[in-house]
Amino acid sequence: MEFPGRWTALTITPSGTWDEDAYAGIVLSGVLTLASAGAAAVLWLAPSVRRALPWWWILPALLLGTVAGARWATGGQAATRPSA
Repeated sequence: MEFPGRWTALTITPSGTWDEDAYAGIVLSGVLTLASAGAAAVLWLAPSVRRALPWWWILPALLLGTVAGARWATGGQAATRPSA
């Protein structure tokens, strides 16, 4: 699992309401993070993987996926971005 690449879903900060490229980056990073978390969860469901890896191995992926999904659902709004 690659945390630095998926961390961008949480750390991209738009410069203002006009910064559509940053909002597009938030959406793209959110989608990639959710896909990675989903793939890790599906992989962990395999019995051979569950025998080799403890249950807490999947928690970082699910946590990042949950937070990225919440940020994506809110449109990537930061505390400084006024709602339209």
